[in-house]
Amino acid sequence: MRITVFRRLMADEFGPARAEVLATDHVFSGLGGRTVEQALAAGVPAKEIWREVCQAFDVPAERR
Repeated sequence: MRITVFRRLMADEFGPARAEVLATDHVFSGLGGRTVEQALAAGVPAKEIWREVCQAFDVPAERR
């Protein structure tokens, strides 16, 4: 998954403003205690990050 696709999924699911806040401020234990931005910078695949976000926020399966 491309990062641009990931960011679009985040914005579609949470709204642009909240998606940005989640990406920069929310620490995910499933990402090694990192935020989305830190995980991306560390080279974690966007698809893996999206799966973790979906799990953490109970995103319905049809939107995963």
